[in-house]
Amino acid sequence: MRRCISIGTVLVAGMLAGADITSVAAPGQRSEVADKQTATPVDVELVIAVDVSYSMDLDELAVQREGYAQAITSTEFLQALRTGPNARISLTYFEWSASSDQKIIIPWRVIEGPETADAIANEILQTPVRRGSRTSISGAILFAMPLFEQDPYRGLRRVIDISGDGPNNNGPPVTSVRDEALAKGIVINGLPVMVKEPSYSTMDIDNLDWYYEDCVVGGPGSFVVPIKDRDNFKEAIRAKLIREVADRTPGHRMVPIAEKAPRISCAIGEKIWQDRWGR
Repeated sequence: MRRCISIGTVLVAGMLAGADITSVAAPGQRSEVADKQTATPVDVELVIAVDVSYSMDLDELAVQREGYAQAITSTEFLQALRTGPNARISLTYFEWSASSDQKIIIPWRVIEGPETADAIANEILQTPVRRGSRTSISGAILFAMPLFEQDPYRGLRRVIDISGDGPNNNGPPVTSVRDEALAKGIVINGLPVMVKEPSYSTMDIDNLDWYYEDCVVGGPGSFVVPIKDRDNFKEAIRAKLIREVADRTPGHRMVPIAEKAPRISCAIGEKIWQDRWGR
């Protein structure tokens, strides 16, 4: 596991990721802002964004679903949950592929113990598996950002958790969208799936973990957990969720800066698509 050091400069220290700024809210938004500030507090508002593009085979999709369901009901996860000041989190889970293809599987729910965890896990497992074309990590982030404003709970941190098996090849450049999310105080963590040998036919790349570290994730305490062995798929998901729940690093507003060049081009997915399809 490699910890990602986000590229950024802290502009406002100590600002909680879940806080809204009432002084700049539009008149029609003031009631929503007030409701958010008086909402039930949680330790983290967690958006789980799961890749269902065709490059993910059906077995990977099934193991991925089972991994998340088993992770949130595991003893280790529930123990980590109890270590937070509020001992609960809010969670929403959606699947994504192309820039215009996202589907919410679990709307915002609170997990505060075994019963609520079991209910969410059952819903995840009972939802039919689906697949979509293209891979738009930027589209997933753009879809995730406004979800936080719809969450009826107020978190100390806001986290987007993205899993996928390929680079962005559709929608806006991933780095500009990532930077937009970081500027809002949102932390992005990644779960690059690297269980197959890279194949030109499926738009795979070498060193997908480097791509996620340099081009996708960011924010205080952000990290990447690469999955390089199918047998460790579920364990990696559980370890990642435990870390996201147990880490109570406050979210600061960040503005990334180019401290060093990425080890891999952040436009590599778009280039492969252009070279292959000419569009």
